[in-house]
Amino acid sequence: MYDQYYGFTGRPFQLTPDPNFYFESGTHRKAMSYLGYGLAQGEGFIVITGDVGAGKTTLVGHLMNTIDPNRLTAVKLVSTQVEGDDLLRLVAEQFGLDWEGESKAELLRSMEQYLREQARAGRRTLLIVDEGQNLAISALEELRMLSNFQLGGHSLLQIFLLGQPEFRQTLFHSPSLEQLRQRVIATHHLDPMEPEEVEPYILHRLGKVGWTGNPSFSPDAFEEIFDYSEGVPRKLNVLVSRLLLFGAVEQLHRITAQHVREVVAEVEADRGIDAKTLVPPPAEPAAARGPGRFAGVDRRPGAEARTRLARSRAGRSPRIRRGTARTGRSLCRARK
Repeated sequence: MYDQYYGFTGRPFQLTPDPNFYFESGTHRKAMSYLGYGLAQGEGFIVITGDVGAGKTTLVGHLMNTIDPNRLTAVKLVSTQVEGDDLLRLVAEQFGLDWEGESKAELLRSMEQYLREQARAGRRTLLIVDEGQNLAISALEELRMLSNFQLGGHSLLQIFLLGQPEFRQTLFHSPSLEQLRQRVIATHHLDPMEPEEVEPYILHRLGKVGWTGNPSFSPDAFEEIFDYSEGVPRKLNVLVSRLLLFGAVEQLHRITAQHVREVVAEVEADRGIDAKTLVPPPAEPAAARGPGRFAGVDRRPGAEARTRLARSRAGRSPRIRRGTARTGRSLCRARK
């Protein structure tokens, strides 16, 4: 609905990951550097992790769009909770191999033969495994064994592993995965976007669908959007999509912080959260908390995001700073 009202050619904030909307935030730029380094090495494992909605799938989609299929055969596997043998069958299927009725030994021979044929044709092979946190230890061990295939002293298969933060715990703290850890050549964790990246992110996605300035956004609207989303791309997409729908229904041509607060209240009401709970409670006096390592530390929900926002404001240019005046509850939240 809102795309028609504002004359967009598509929906810029849909939840389905679309590499065409890839935005290179600071953390995504680092991730792409590590992935590029891994491709140049042509061996081992590259591990990319991130919270739910951090943009891992979009990152991989963007990477695959940059790959020359004449030089690199890239296949992607979205893992499920499978053991080692089942993982091998899933990989074989992605390679286009017939695995029905084959023993494990026959399957491994077929996969090695496939990789050797790719190498002789001048193509390297890349396996991208998403949702790595679902993999069993046995499945990770099978991936390590696949990485051992070589021809003329060169690795036949390179593997990128992507997963949620708990995957790092599994990978780097499981005693049985020491040999796999020794084959990891780079890792990176996707952090949320910084406060100053939210406006460019939103305008970038709007520009992809023909946005010409309608609707416009007040500077404090971007601050409110960051406050709620905490810089997580998926949460941001959900909020801005609802915000544009609200703007279309109310026939708005400029979206302000007050509009964002109204939409946030609607979103939280849909989730069964009382809007009153969105207002942070007063800070507890330091004396009441008592001494200790964390005395004086703000541990309320959203505290980390508010701290990042405050630090960002301190370094803003005068042009940006003029537009950052806040009112009411939002100002209190930013200063606490």
